[in-house]
Amino acid sequence: MYSVGIDIGSVATKGVIFDGEMVDYIVIPTGWNPKEAGVDALNKLLEDNNLAKKDVNQITATGYGRVSADFADEVVTEITCHAKGGHFLDNKVRTIIDIGGQDSKAISVDENGNVMDFIMNDKCAAGTGKFLEVTINSLGENINDLDELTKNTEPQEINSMCTVFAESEVVSLLAQGASKESVALGIVDAIANRAQVLLSKVPINDQILFTGGLAKSERIKKVLSDKLGRKIITSSNSQLAGALGAAVIGLE
Repeated sequence: MYSVGIDIGSVATKGVIFDGEMVDYIVIPTGWNPKEAGVDALNKLLEDNNLAKKDVNQITATGYGRVSADFADEVVTEITCHAKGGHFLDNKVRTIIDIGGQDSKAISVDENGNVMDFIMNDKCAAGTGKFLEVTINSLGENINDLDELTKNTEPQEINSMCTVFAESEVVSLLAQGASKESVALGIVDAIANRAQVLLSKVPINDQILFTGGLAKSERIKKVLSDKLGRKIITSSNSQLAGALGAAVIGLE
């Protein structure tokens, strides 16, 4: 019996096929049409695994684009899916920080991966992947080169968490002679500060699992870990936590 989880994020759409273990996964850009991205991810997963839709017991959608996923049997909130997915990745973890493209969330979970408490930053792009992408692009750099870019430098202080104002602040700092490496690290620092505020509002037990696409950055992980004075762990599948959680819920 197979279950498929589709996480339609603002930047990337992730899909996982699951039968008690992760059988396969896919990550594609969401683009302008969330529903189309969800359908494409589902079809590609089925095709790659020689499966038809009738072979899948349940399709569960999550992410900001889940409202458009009329192809799914069920839609579930991102909070619930990240909790389940994070628990599947490491069942010892009781606290999860997810920094997504459009929002950030700190989640406290129980021993079964159920949500005990959470707080979400969804009022603006402050501290999110979009904030990072826009501000790093304003330096003429790519977000994928962030770790290399921020080596061997000290951070500039970035005070604005509004994406528009922060972009102006970045331009101003560069005009004053700041290096783009130090400005980039300042942006990372600002994101870590925002995540720290979120995490201060939920119970933290032992180590914290970092999920979402930004978890691929060792620099963000280290800066956040240093600020909190706690170990931040990631998984090679951190970006898939939402889709994985949706697939786990579908199988349950």
